[in-house]
Formats: sequence, C-alpha cells, structure tokens
Amino acid sequence: MASFTEVYQRIQFAANTRTQVELANVLEIRQSSISDAKRRDSIPSDWYMKLFEKFGLSPDWLRHGAGPMYLRTAQGYTPQELPPEGVVEEPALYSDPAAISAMVTVYSMNGRPEGADPMPELGAVGKLSLPSSFAGPDVLVLRMSALNMAPTVQRGAYVGINTTEVRPLSGSVFVLRDAHEGLLMRRIFLDSDRGCYLLRSDAEGHPESAMPAEELAGRIAGRVSWVMQELA
Repeated sequence: MASFTEVYQRIQFAANTRTQVELANVLEIRQSSISDAKRRDSIPSDWYMKLFEKFGLSPDWLRHGAGPMYLRTAQGYTPQELPPEGVVEEPALYSDPAAISAMVTVYSMNGRPEGADPMPELGAVGKLSLPSSFAGPDVLVLRMSALNMAPTVQRGAYVGINTTEVRPLSGSVFVLRDAHEGLLMRRIFLDSDRGCYLLRSDAEGHPESAMPAEELAGRIAGRVSWVMQELA
C-alpha cells in the first residue's frame, strides 16, 4: 500500500501546488487538516472525491500511481465544477505536458572541468519551475553568464540543453566543455575544405575559432533546445 508521502506527492504534482496552504485552498479545507492527515499517515477519502470533481483525477492513480491519471466514463462524461461565471474548464487539459509543471535545478556555466567526464562539475544557482515538456532527465538547465551569444541568448537567460544530442549539426547552437571557462555556447558550422568545424558567436565582433571534428565530438555537452529570457 502506498505511503502518505507517495500519495501526497502525486496530489501536489497533479494539483500543481507546492505548499500545504496552496493544497488546502484547492481541497477547500484547513491547513491543519493536512497536518492531521500526515500525522495519521492516511489520505482522507474526501480528498480523492474533491480532486476527482475538480480535475477529473483518478483515485486509483492517486493511490497507486498506476492507470490513467484522468478519468472519462464510457459516455464521455468528464467530471468538473462549473464556476459561478459559467466558464467551463476542461479537466483533461491538465494532462497536457505544457500544463504540468516540473521543478528543476539551474546550474552555472562557470564549472570546474578538471576530471569531469562528460560534464564539468557545475554549481547549482537556483530552482526553476518549467512545463514538464521543457524538462526531463536528459535536459540540463543553465543560467547564461556571458554576452558572447547576444542577442540570441542574453546574459541571465535560462537555457535548456539536450544532453543526448552530442552529434555536430551545422547551424545549431551547442554547449561545449572548455578547459578554462567550464562551459561555453557556440553556433557550429562544418568547414569541409579544412576538415574542421567553425565555432561562431552570435555577438558582433566576437572572433571565430576552428576545431578539428574529432576534438569537437568529445567536447559537446549538448544542443541548446530552448531559451527563456526577457526581450531587450
């Protein structure tokens, strides 16, 4: 049987809440009721009913983490509450990866490369809540600390890199391991005449460099798949 902690974590994830106060508001109960349930190590049955009514969440999924997260009957009925304004929100939309948030660790690009394979030893600089479609076990989130990729990537931007995409692809932006800077970001292009890759910055006036193909292949940490930043 699942523990209180396991079920509680699934409830928080599904309801997109981080604190007991937020969850109490969703369940329309007092915060002390959550503390009491935790002390008893038992989830009250009316929590399941409220989550089913509000979001269409499956009690079986909440209890065991198995089966569909959201329920629909054979007649196509989707459980929901009608707000006073009469606007109906489709509970099934809560299953969309863009609607489900994930908390990720953000790392600095100024790591220590010594003895690091395949990544430098990076320091955590904070947390960030993202749509789950932007997060995942293969995504590393970095905080841009330089201006060498401006205006494409500004200083302070959050950058997601796919660490499984380490094969050079001309025109794409990659993050590379560097012996001095930890991690650096460059747009790469194949120079077939010289048998190497050109590393270019998007910043005007920044010098271009070349790197042999075999060396580049061992230094790619991942391809930049998304950038989140304020517009200048």
